Amino acid sequence: MFGLLGPNGAGKTTTIRMLSTVLKADSGDVTIGGHSVTNDSDAVRELIGVCPQELALYPELSATDNLMFFGRMAGLGGAEAKEATRSNLDRVGLLDRAGDVVDKFSGGMKRRVNIAIALMSRPQLLFLDEPTVGIDPQSRNHIFETVLKLRDEGMTVLYTTHYMEEADRLCDRIGVIDNGKLIRLGAPKELKSEIGDPEQVTLEEVFLNLTGRSLRD
Repeated sequence: MFGLLGPNGAGKTTTIRMLSTVLKADSGDVTIGGHSVTNDSDAVRELIGVCPQELALYPELSATDNLMFFGRMAGLGGAEAKEATRSNLDRVGLLDRAGDVVDKFSGGMKRRVNIAIALMSRPQLLFLDEPTVGIDPQSRNHIFETVLKLRDEGMTVLYTTHYMEEADRLCDRIGVIDNGKLIRLGAPKELKSEIGDPEQVTLEEVFLNLTGRSLRD
């Protein structure tokens, strides 16, 4: 699991949009599963799932109907979409609310529905863009549990956040981004050991050391 970390406005969401073929880069290229993001975007989209920072769902529909709709859009057959809907709502802890209209959900529950939607295509690579911003502690813990289980099952996850404690808990490797540039790459313990005892140093201290400013400035 890879964490892309940086303050608001650092370029995390822009990077996700380029990697997921939504935004074309001015230069350079990236390959995902052997396919060029620039020249083979259709093939790339078949391999990825994206949970954007802004909610992407239909609030007037139930959780089940949202997942069924996006599952069919991803090319799943009726029975396959139904099974994937049940499985993914269970995965994010919302199976007991499957028939409820999403508009009645809390912000954190809507975010969990969004993650379930991103999983409907059974992606090899999952992009999670700031998935815990502004949500309740219960939903935050559910998201942590979901992400850790996906990691343990072998799914590749790219997770953006400006909450350094999340990255320390969840990510195997971290890239620190600031002003659109990747300024450091490594495992959390490796990055912390560069400035002191990795058992005492925080990732926020690492960021301050790298950029000369607080994470939330």
